[in-house]
Amino acid sequence: MKKLLVTGSSGLIGSEVCVHFAKMGWQVNGVDNNQRAVFFGAQGDTRWNQQRLQNTIPGFVHHELDIRNRDAVIALVAAVRPDAIVHTAAQPSHDRAAAIPFDDFDTNAVGTLNLLEATRRFNTATPFVHMSTNKVYGDAPNRIRMKELATRWDYDDAAYEHGIAENFTIDQSKHSLFGASKVAADVMVQEYGRYFNMPTCCLRGGCLTGPNHSGVELHGFLSYLVKCNLEGKEYTVFGYKGKQVRDNIHSYDVAKFIEAFIGSPRIAEVYNLGGGKDNTCSVLEAFEIAASFSGKEMKYRYDEKNREGDHICYYSDLRKMKQHYPDWSITKTLPDTIEEIVGNWKNRH
Repeated sequence: MKKLLVTGSSGLIGSEVCVHFAKMGWQVNGVDNNQRAVFFGAQGDTRWNQQRLQNTIPGFVHHELDIRNRDAVIALVAAVRPDAIVHTAAQPSHDRAAAIPFDDFDTNAVGTLNLLEATRRFNTATPFVHMSTNKVYGDAPNRIRMKELATRWDYDDAAYEHGIAENFTIDQSKHSLFGASKVAADVMVQEYGRYFNMPTCCLRGGCLTGPNHSGVELHGFLSYLVKCNLEGKEYTVFGYKGKQVRDNIHSYDVAKFIEAFIGSPRIAEVYNLGGGKDNTCSVLEAFEIAASFSGKEMKYRYDEKNREGDHICYYSDLRKMKQHYPDWSITKTLPDTIEEIVGNWKNRH
């Protein structure tokens, strides 16, 4: 039986990967210490998801471990002897990072280095998948010429008809401290791939979403938006007239791509992993879709000040992913995804 090691296993992507590979017959080891509750308080608690995995995945092994603990990480990889590693653990909020810079960098950059070195010492042939972020591009996408439409912004440059590709600059822009710590991790994952000839990849995620997200205001756009809608809570729109655009990808489609990469790994690859142009929406458009499934009108207020380093419009160019893995494609539409999130929040309540 093949063994998978997943960090951040109680989070959205980590838990989806655990379930997905367990169904494929893998023995799954999860690493999580509920640090999300420390970062975001009770609303960010993921223990419910950990319990779900332990109750539903046969043979699932939970490891209560902080990835900042270098010796413990090295010992764990040596003991588990995984056939593949999926690294999703992170401090995920660019807003929160400014208040906890050491925790942010130690988790995102140093934690990733700990895992890479543990993997190298164990076996350089072990595929290593790292969940990076589109924030590695900083606010440079905002320099692209834009056009304002009735409910959204969009690119007004034919070069970006399909979205942002992997060769877009990551340099000389405002990233937020979170974006900077993720750049460090991203480049280190590439470097271990190139320098030690290891099968690594960085998945520069757009809006990763799905029904098992513990969305909070500082992280988890669609999940938190739906939660506010169902509870009748006021949602705050930060700048850009609520027309800022994101491409949303369901966690299941993320897990399917990770399966494809592990099945046919490559050295030091980078992919922009999002829903692509077809799965884009603005905040205003998301309000309408959520309301169509919940039957509740969205309550919100507008704050003129946008978030630091926030993208006006961002969607991923998926052509490289589809070229390298032609059997992979987006299977979950945006309305389907939001309907699932609405249903899951209702069940949790």
